[in-house]
Amino acid sequence: MKKYFPGPSAATTAAALALTLALTLTACSQEPAADDSPGGALSHIHGLGVRGDTLYVATHDGIHTPDATGRPTRVGDRRDDFMGFTVTASGAFLASGHPAPGSGGPADLGLVESTDSGRTWHEKSLGGEVDFHSLDTAPDSTVYGYDSTNGRLRVSPDGVTWEDRAALRALDIAVSPAGPATVLATTETGVARSTDGGRTFAPGEGQVLAYVSWGARDALFGVDQSGVLFRGTETGSGIRWDRVAAVPGGAPQALTVVDTRRLLVATQDGVYESRDGGRTFERRVTVTSGKEGH
Repeated sequence: MKKYFPGPSAATTAAALALTLALTLTACSQEPAADDSPGGALSHIHGLGVRGDTLYVATHDGIHTPDATGRPTRVGDRRDDFMGFTVTASGAFLASGHPAPGSGGPADLGLVESTDSGRTWHEKSLGGEVDFHSLDTAPDSTVYGYDSTNGRLRVSPDGVTWEDRAALRALDIAVSPAGPATVLATTETGVARSTDGGRTFAPGEGQVLAYVSWGARDALFGVDQSGVLFRGTETGSGIRWDRVAAVPGGAPQALTVVDTRRLLVATQDGVYESRDGGRTFERRVTVTSGKEGH
């Protein structure tokens, strides 16, 4: 008979996420350091994205993409600490975080944009004011950012003018591809849900997840602090989360869902890709655990 070994209890997972939140929210006060991972590996991953079939990895040391052998290569010459990162439907890169040591300028990048796949960047807004730790866009191009410095969701129709919305303590956000009114946020008590564009959130409840990503109307996934992947389904009363599989490599660092079958997860030892809805994974890039964590 097949044996079942239960994973961490909800209380244990919540405690782990609370610790991750605490570390993440205080990380902004630390001076970013150059990535110290060995050749051929990455560390301190904060975001994943794809443009066409090319994978892009946002790290503590700039944007990287793997070559044919899986060896990561830096894109462009900027070595900024990109904390928040997303690829829009038009293919533009949006990011936030901190400038590379010694590069000058304010400690927070605000929102920066690249229209050439990360080779060059320009400031779009909020330079010196905001460090977004999570970014997402809605189908109508509305930009949602979680302002970690102030613990608040901020929303912009164009990435230039911003509106302050709900205050909350979160690690990650995801916007429904069906419309910008539904927004999810991962909190230490469960996934908090907003149905008014992030102006208010119901208290976090149910499955405690670290990261969520909503790649298509029927492609909502989340991963918990131990690396277990869940698939979300909207119900009349909220979101039901069903276990899919454990992602190799332990605790997650980032999650991006492309569609119902393709998703990418960065864990402690690799960036893994699934082409079958999370049932199996293949390692695309080697990762080494950084000394400072996320």
